[in-house]
Amino acid sequence: MNSEARMAAEFYLQVFPDAQITSANAMVVQLELRGSKFMLLNGGPLFQANPSISNFVYCGSTEEIDRIYSALLPGAKVMMPLGAYPWTSRYAWMTDRFGVSWQLDVDPVRSSQKVVPALLFSAPQANAVARAVHHYTTIFKPSMVLMEAPHNPQSGAEEGSLLFAQFRLRTSLFNAMSSLEKQDFQFTPGNSLVVECETQLEIDQLWKALGEGGQYQMCGWLVDQFGVSWQIIPSVLPQLLNDEHQRLRVMDALMPMQKLEISTLLQASANA
Repeated sequence: MNSEARMAAEFYLQVFPDAQITSANAMVVQLELRGSKFMLLNGGPLFQANPSISNFVYCGSTEEIDRIYSALLPGAKVMMPLGAYPWTSRYAWMTDRFGVSWQLDVDPVRSSQKVVPALLFSAPQANAVARAVHHYTTIFKPSMVLMEAPHNPQSGAEEGSLLFAQFRLRTSLFNAMSSLEKQDFQFTPGNSLVVECETQLEIDQLWKALGEGGQYQMCGWLVDQFGVSWQIIPSVLPQLLNDEHQRLRVMDALMPMQKLEISTLLQASANA
């Protein structure tokens, strides 16, 4: 977000009445929304969200999809208007007033998680869905591929490539989609996936496995081999940053790091 995190969070509370803000400060607002955690980060204008990662909402009824669509519509850019499509009786894809992308589907999902991150692999990565799903489910345990839909043989896609896949990493659902058309956007740090780790060993393992073939960045951020941005952080970090007495010292310790070290952050908080 470009200084609009709190405003966006308040908007989503109106769209989804069952959502709740779990913590907030000048930099970050965190909220829970139908089984998913969201972090809205005031990161400035350099990186912005785009449809490369969207939020796929399984609405479960015609009344609910119509309500959410109407609530998101003011100031939104509609990519696919609400209506019937070959794969479902009612669907829409739109980017809201804050630049966040949403896919709405009338279908239900048998999970407490009703909002699922959806990764769009567009040309020149349109054939990478199967490889990406295999990569992620190999790294995170337990994991499971739940659904795979291949490209039509006449589409021009590589043999064996996937149009759509749904998979679970630990307890979280993800969708992955393919577009053979070149889009005017690719994966960006404006959309990132956050992994909260309980131990330093977990941080070390995920940092190495996800960053290999990609790019290691500062402050726990990395870009994987497919261009997807991740934040690998200690689960205790939000608590440390929410304490106004600890925040500055913790940030001073965090800023020079690439991979985050839990012991260093805890020592900084103890010295506050």
